[in-house]
Amino acid sequence: MSDQSRPYRTAAVIPAAGRGVRLGPGAPKALRALSGTPMLIHAVRAMAASRSVSLVVVVAPADGAPEVKNLLDEHALPERTDYLVVPGGDTRQESVGLGLAALPEDISAVLVHDAARPLVPVDTVDAVIEAVRDGAPAVVPALPLADTVKEVEPGAPGDPEPVLGTPVRARLRAVQTPQGFDRDTLVRAHESVAVDGDGATDDAGMVEQLGEPVVVVPGHEEAFKVTRPLDLVLAEAVLARRRANDGF
Repeated sequence: MSDQSRPYRTAAVIPAAGRGVRLGPGAPKALRALSGTPMLIHAVRAMAASRSVSLVVVVAPADGAPEVKNLLDEHALPERTDYLVVPGGDTRQESVGLGLAALPEDISAVLVHDAARPLVPVDTVDAVIEAVRDGAPAVVPALPLADTVKEVEPGAPGDPEPVLGTPVRARLRAVQTPQGFDRDTLVRAHESVAVDGDGATDDAGMVEQLGEPVVVVPGHEEAFKVTRPLDLVLAEAVLARRRANDGF
């Protein structure tokens, strides 16, 4: 537990160094526009919307940090939050590690958030932070699955695949971000879990490998990941509904 006499500060790290090839050619996925604003800016605003987040660190493509810094400067962001852009690495795991290395000493809790989840509501962000503050080393927002899931023996694309089993759906959750961590626990995970292949895509999974407990809090349907063209259509619809409801 952190020293209670110290202020409890939370930072959010957004790895945004990837290309997002599944959305097709063009700008890197994080820089794609949603309602005229880059997805990355929506994601930064989603983290800064929480009054508990005092710093947002954006991990940019290694050769694109100045461009991302300019992008942040061009858009209206909450002034009570500090912003930092650092160059990333070749993998998501490496980029998150570089974001962690850039954090000031007085940060106690860290959120790691996908730039491709631009519409996560602030209540979800706050719920994750609260669970970390209450003592959980790692916290993941997640939703029950709507679909039955089958485990298969993977085959060539388009080929029929043999079913190996059907996990009990009630025990399964679809994981979202931001994932929240006690800072020291996450740093230890990044120092001790070796990069395997393209590296870890799930920071909570790295903490699990340490043997530390990970808990799930309720996620939100609007925290979906914008990965395919149809997701962009859905994201635009969510933003249009927010504007109609909130004058957002």
